[in-house]
Amino acid sequence: MKWWQKTIAYELYPKSFLDTAGQGTGTIRGIIEKLDYLSSLGIGAVWMTPVCRSPMVDNGYDIADYTEIDPSYGTMEDMDELFAKAKEHGIRIVMDLVFNHTSDQNPWFLASKQSRNNPYSDWYIWRDAKEDGSAPTNWRGIFGGSAWTWCEKRQQYYLHTFAVQQPDLNWANPEVRRALYKAANFWIDKGVGGFRVDAITYIRKPDVFEDGTPDAEDGSVSIHDMTANTPGILDYLHEFKREVADGHDIFTVAEANGVSADELQYWVGQDGAFDMLFEFSHVNLEFKGIETWCRPDPWELKDLKKALVNSQTATKDNGWYPIFFENHDKPRCVDHFFKAGTDPKKAAKVIGMVLYTLRGTPFLFQGQELGLGNVKWPSIDCYNDISSYGQYDFAIQEGFSEAEAIACVHAFSRDSARTPMQWNGEENAGFTKGKPWLPVHDDYAVMNVEAEEKDPDSVLNWYRQLAAIRQEETVLTEGDFSELMKESNEVFAYARSKGDQKAVILANFSDHEVTVDPDLIKNMQVKISSVKDHAEGVLAPLETVLYISC
Repeated sequence: MKWWQKTIAYELYPKSFLDTAGQGTGTIRGIIEKLDYLSSLGIGAVWMTPVCRSPMVDNGYDIADYTEIDPSYGTMEDMDELFAKAKEHGIRIVMDLVFNHTSDQNPWFLASKQSRNNPYSDWYIWRDAKEDGSAPTNWRGIFGGSAWTWCEKRQQYYLHTFAVQQPDLNWANPEVRRALYKAANFWIDKGVGGFRVDAITYIRKPDVFEDGTPDAEDGSVSIHDMTANTPGILDYLHEFKREVADGHDIFTVAEANGVSADELQYWVGQDGAFDMLFEFSHVNLEFKGIETWCRPDPWELKDLKKALVNSQTATKDNGWYPIFFENHDKPRCVDHFFKAGTDPKKAAKVIGMVLYTLRGTPFLFQGQELGLGNVKWPSIDCYNDISSYGQYDFAIQEGFSEAEAIACVHAFSRDSARTPMQWNGEENAGFTKGKPWLPVHDDYAVMNVEAEEKDPDSVLNWYRQLAAIRQEETVLTEGDFSELMKESNEVFAYARSKGDQKAVILANFSDHEVTVDPDLIKNMQVKISSVKDHAEGVLAPLETVLYISC
């Protein structure tokens, strides 16, 4: 097995991690300062969301220069020191490649929009208006509104899957691809340990641009339905693998919304383009298509189990699975996967157990180790996230009330995952001595690293215990996966097996006691339980237990 298959990865949101400059936003030096903390969690890889130069319209996912550090985070010298110091801690730094689009302030785009016949004119997706002057198609961007914006200078529209300020690159142009590969290799030469590749399913556009069947009152259709995973995309991705990943001791993990479990065989593994792939079936259970926050569908535990098991099965013999329940684009898991009123501490421990015991590489998101929940700010004006504004406006346009629209934001806003890291109970949770760019969560006085380190029963110390057990019990990193109690709508149960080693994991997602068939745990002993007085053969409400063979 390779190093990244045995380690634990930590997704870090640099803007909200630790501010050492008193400016209200996190810095690279703040990450350096907390390497001991990350090491104490058993972390072997840190995925940083983008720190490249950016206007920060989408918090760094609008890149103006792929090989410069944004001054708000620090300098290239700081980045070099981070690589070196992290290596001393046995931690590899993983960077975010945003290759579907750039910032509209990127020099490439600034040149491209000047005319139709300059060296960069074909680096982005440009189309003429329809005869009536309207946008080329009725596509709606991921963040709401038309996916097309008019450029007066060129007298054409440009395409943007996301924000207006994030024009899509033209991957059909080989010069574009060469420039992107050159940027990735720049970071490999710096010592990067891997790449998370953002929004990669959108890079291949259809050969013919045409209107789609409307799915909204305004006559628009989601761009996701029109461009995601267009045939031919894997040709580009295999080229990326050859030009960037091959021959280097790194891993690549793709963000690939819309790729189903039965398609993973083409994306990951020996013949795939990536080592791992974030697919979203288990975190998008309430969205049967693209995310529309105001129209969530009902789901139950069986649906979550099916999605997770499908991914485990799809990567059983080919590929590897990145396990996650939170990231910078998703709500906090204690609110997302459990009904309102659930004890967040107990819920966090249930999720932690599953995260660290499924087959694959766990990706722990910043603050998840504290059991943080969603923020519920009273007005849309309190939010920073561009997607939250788009979804709120869409809900209002679709006839929802302001109260209903803000309730959807409470449930799904990306800002819930982006609030500043809670280091202690002091002002601003010890994150900054300035004014934080985003308000600190209301619970920071009691839910913070300093307080939870003192509490042996805290979520933080639960994660540390699980990390130690995962390293100790090789069956959890190398064992096969098999589902147990398949028909249960209260318990997610499964076994990990390697030779004569066996582990059984039971996770009760319900708020009531559940009886367990004693044959499932015959000749097994409790390694760890989330309750102090575990009763054999019974799971307490929201209890999770790890059994190891005697």
